Amino acid sequence: MSYTEIKPEELSGNVFNMIANDWMLITAEKDGRINTMTASWGGLGFIWRKPVAYVFIRPQRYTMEFVEASDKLTLSFFGGKCRDALRICGTKSGRDCDKIAEAGLTPFPTSDGCFAFREAEVIMECSKLYAQNFNAESVIDPAVLNEYKAGDFHRMFIVSIDRLLIRNSN
Repeated sequence: MSYTEIKPEELSGNVFNMIANDWMLITAEKDGRINTMTASWGGLGFIWRKPVAYVFIRPQRYTMEFVEASDKLTLSFFGGKCRDALRICGTKSGRDCDKIAEAGLTPFPTSDGCFAFREAEVIMECSKLYAQNFNAESVIDPAVLNEYKAGDFHRMFIVSIDRLLIRNSN
């Protein structure tokens, strides 16, 4: 399957649906290995004169080690397809199994040295710009704390969207 690079502002579709309902995979490399996780929290926007994505990862996720170790990562969107594969990548840990193989996904190296999946409809090659941990002291609406009963606050990453690829419809 081939992809075409487009500018971020040319991306069509509802980004709220892409992230919250269709989900995405966050993928990074460490020591010659890749790991991925399903995410339904995130956003797209513009800051520091760059198109960016915002992703959120809990500290206990195995993927956190990979994202922390790398300057780059990819976000892969499947357009509502591959739901079972995304469920596997969101419920199983790469510490315990080869969840990418179990999910039946086909990873490939991108031109930026990242990894994405052939089944994806949209791929964003990204570079990390900023990271910050959430904390209870910064929460304004106390209802938000219900998401963190275990105290495992997410780490937010702001990443520049260096390349945006869309699947060609051949």
